[in-house]
Amino acid sequence: MTPCPVHDHLPDGFLDAPAQRILDVLHGPALIELPGRAGAPLFVSTLLHGNEDSGLVALQEVLRRHAGKPLPRPLILFIGNVRAAAQNLRTLPDQLDFNRIWPGALLADCDQTRLARFVYDHVAARAPFAAIDIHNNTGLNPHYSCVANLNPRDIALSQLFSRIVVHSQRPLGTAAQAFAELCPSITAECGKSGDALGAEHAARLVEAALAIAHLPDHPPAPQDVDLLRTYAIVRPPKGASFSFDGTPADFMFRPDIDHLNFSELAAGASFGKAQGGARLEIAPGEGDEPPENYFDYANGDIRLTRNAMPAMLTLDPRAVRLDCLCYLMHRIGLDGRRV
Repeated sequence: MTPCPVHDHLPDGFLDAPAQRILDVLHGPALIELPGRAGAPLFVSTLLHGNEDSGLVALQEVLRRHAGKPLPRPLILFIGNVRAAAQNLRTLPDQLDFNRIWPGALLADCDQTRLARFVYDHVAARAPFAAIDIHNNTGLNPHYSCVANLNPRDIALSQLFSRIVVHSQRPLGTAAQAFAELCPSITAECGKSGDALGAEHAARLVEAALAIAHLPDHPPAPQDVDLLRTYAIVRPPKGASFSFDGTPADFMFRPDIDHLNFSELAAGASFGKAQGGARLEIAPGEGDEPPENYFDYANGDIRLTRNAMPAMLTLDPRAVRLDCLCYLMHRIGLDGRRV
């Protein structure tokens, strides 16, 4: 018995089901293979986080546009955490994060890692043209893409979505990292769930990736792309309390902290207050070397010790506990060097 079904056509009701009812259509994670006129297949995954629905909405819109006529190239869809989607949650308490279970994750073998391996092997056998994993986020962030590789074709795929491209090698076990071993692969971050503009933007990305004959092998002009790299991942320690409204806690983050996303902050910028000697945990954003020390806590003020650009800051406590407070980035050039 395979870890998930493989459909060779759209299941009845797929095009009209919102994320919270897609479980009624698919009954669990599912692969859907659709034919196209020519070329290698495009792979698109969505709902790896159940409360991030822009990818599903975008795919439904693209497939409605092509109803009754062939797609430009074959399309393989993976619809992921439909159980969590039914409850509008990122993941359920009995689950691992569906975007941390892919080949490359340092996890023990389990049903979810076997599911991810099955999907990966199934797609690999079809020699995909490109892979796109569509997500939302909870803070105020522009639409941007993440890549695991800085080669020209990955960047070109990213540019079909946004000029903002983040080179990210952590956390481990993401879908985009796994499929980067096979083909150009990106994560598309479409802003907040429920935003029609995010779904429309994702739909345009999928349409463009289906239509383009090939991705260029030459680097883009430097002025055509904003390249960033994640250097550190910032989290409150497990069990620490935190607030965004001034409520006494170990960390009392400023109430507008999500407005700092993708801002070039100077050393001294404040993230809020820390009490009782509380300190934020900082994990490496690349490699295994400990990251630089980014924060000072003099007089209880949480302040940057060096220039940095945050991403994914949010006022959603659940998102912070499940993922992180933020990522800290720096600009890089096309050669990968920090600038």
